[in-house]
Amino acid sequence: MFQQPMISPRIRNRRTLFASLLILIVIPATIALGIIVMDDRKYYFISLLIILYTIIPFAMVFEHRKPQARELIVIAVLSSIAVAGRSAFFMLPQFKPVLAIVIIAGVSLGPEAGFLVGAVTGFVSNFFFGQGPWTPWQMFSFGIIGFLAGILFRVQWLRRSKLSLCIYGGLSAIVIYGGIMNFSSLSMVDGSYTKESIIAIYMSGFWFDLVHAAATVFFLFLLARPMLEKLDRIKSKYGIIEP
Repeated sequence: MFQQPMISPRIRNRRTLFASLLILIVIPATIALGIIVMDDRKYYFISLLIILYTIIPFAMVFEHRKPQARELIVIAVLSSIAVAGRSAFFMLPQFKPVLAIVIIAGVSLGPEAGFLVGAVTGFVSNFFFGQGPWTPWQMFSFGIIGFLAGILFRVQWLRRSKLSLCIYGGLSAIVIYGGIMNFSSLSMVDGSYTKESIIAIYMSGFWFDLVHAAATVFFLFLLARPMLEKLDRIKSKYGIIEP
């Protein structure tokens, strides 16, 4: 049995602050750079930059020791499950388990891991669904929901109960994912940010967002407890670092 290592509050807060700056400022600025300077044609480059930015704060966990393979494998497995889940439900538009798994990752493994799972899932799954200028936006949308889940859980605004997770999942699917992706659709279609065009794009996307929210609530209701319990056992057994 491995003893689970802990992170000092000072190191954890410094890492989270650095991650927040990257996620809330640097990554949106990078996406904007891709749109304005690169004319939305270098989306592979922008997507890889987002993953690189995400790895930096996550790697800060290991600044005083070498990372163990078992710790990285958990992140890879969760990303693989999210990619497989998105692919398995390809016939049902917006009815996907991705946000549920990303939220579970953020709650169990911390905000940085939550963002990493979301960003990697968006990038890898689009090799099946199609890469395009929407990929960096999806990576950011998935990732920020996992990051916020970890932050809210850390400050105890989000609980591990089904009710708390389902409420957050449903609201984040509509407000965060829908809000970001509808705005990105507007920028990719004609770039006209008039009041009428903004209202039209959000109204047309509302029903898709509602289905996405329902799917997220459904999968969180089914998966949250067993997956969180399994992750707890894995962290305890193999000494996965505490977020």
